[in-house]
Amino acid sequence: MPPQVRHELKFYINRGQYEVLARMLRALLNRDENADENGEYHIRSLYFDTIFDDALFEKIAGVGLRNKYRIRIYNFSDSFIRMECKSKYGDYIAKRQAVISRDLCEQLMTGDPSGLENTSSGLLREVFREMRLNLLRPVVIVDYTREAYMHPVEDIRVTFDKQLRTGLFSHDLFNPHLPTVPPLAADQVILEVKFNQLLPQYLKDVIALAAGWSSRSAISKYVLCRRFEGKEF
Repeated sequence: MPPQVRHELKFYINRGQYEVLARMLRALLNRDENADENGEYHIRSLYFDTIFDDALFEKIAGVGLRNKYRIRIYNFSDSFIRMECKSKYGDYIAKRQAVISRDLCEQLMTGDPSGLENTSSGLLREVFREMRLNLLRPVVIVDYTREAYMHPVEDIRVTFDKQLRTGLFSHDLFNPHLPTVPPLAADQVILEVKFNQLLPQYLKDVIALAAGWSSRSAISKYVLCRRFEGKEF
């Protein structure tokens, strides 16, 4: 098994259930220090896939070993831009990341990997290879607002992802006025729990409450947002 893999649990919950869980977590965990005065921040990701949509169809088929590439920004700002690869290893996940410049990001948004030819980053070399050999290219923008709670023990992160929206066919990552549409009902919230090996009992009790409301789901924001393209899958 590769190093630094983590557990990831996901649940659909409604707005009322979110209110109950968030109130409990505020008493147990720390808020993410990057959050605004409302305890939230905005995430926008530009996802990449191959010409054959391998990441999309491997996720739908439940393939145990798979990679998903994306560029991620926060609060529509270009001050911190990351290329990320989220990998799935059976029941575990791992994430690699590399900070990139706005100029390089703009280049990759057009599907041009030439700026990666001389990089020293292993992840960016991998992206260059995928763009050259498998025609990896940008496919969809995914937007949402995140409320996050953290604990240093076991690197625990509990997040509520709200107001999920898809940018459809646009790759205009830095446009705050990009037209988007919601793939979920307005009151649906995605609860995610990530940790290294073990959850303390008091958090197990909170998650058990969520599990009583909603079964654990293999939720993919990427797949949810690409369903609006009219593909048959």
